Amino acid sequence: MNKGPDGKNTSGRGQRDLTIRVKSARGRKASSTRWLQRQLNDPYVKRAQAEGYRGRAAYKIMEVDDKFRFLVPGARIVDLGCAPGGWVQVAVPRINALGEKSGKAIGTILGIDLQEMEPISGATLHQLDFMAEGADEQVKEWLGGPADVVMSDMAASSSGHKQTDHLRIISLCEAAAYFAFDVLEVGGTFVSKVLAGGAEGELQKLLKQRFTKVSNVKPPASRSDSSEKFVVATGFRG
Repeated sequence: MNKGPDGKNTSGRGQRDLTIRVKSARGRKASSTRWLQRQLNDPYVKRAQAEGYRGRAAYKIMEVDDKFRFLVPGARIVDLGCAPGGWVQVAVPRINALGEKSGKAIGTILGIDLQEMEPISGATLHQLDFMAEGADEQVKEWLGGPADVVMSDMAASSSGHKQTDHLRIISLCEAAAYFAFDVLEVGGTFVSKVLAGGAEGELQKLLKQRFTKVSNVKPPASRSDSSEKFVVATGFRG
């Protein structure tokens, strides 16, 4: 017999997890139907909705940070391509951006994206192209100094061609890495989503030249059928 936290029986018919099935609709591609069904049945999607996060990606950065501990009270964080804001939501309490942890340093979180976003308490969000000329200096001015962490969950628009999409996201990651080189404090951390596929070797080589340690991780919240993983580079050499 299965029991929940309150000791009650949870094995009854009304307690079973039900799989939501999505019927095909005229004009909707089969791939879109499969994506919608997967979303509706994804436990991380349901958890995000219940806990008030703007997307399931929030749990990816939680799990990565639980392992590497870079979102610490007092840290200055830059989140590139931050929309819809799930990573920012996770960072705010962890870096003590609202000053709620007595005796702990108050951190700063700066979210950057091409699109405008709804505000998040404790964070500063800016509509900016991080690759634009002078963007690095603008970010340091907003932060009041260099960043301790630059993180990115960015992904290029899908073309439907796996290798092309891989090359696009690796190019975006490299651009984010070069931005991090310009804004990070010595000893800082760079975290970015990448797609496995063969072209990430040069990115790894580049990061190993500029950081003391480079790790790769696939958090549990990342779908098992996805080629995404996250690179965590710590100890920026400057």
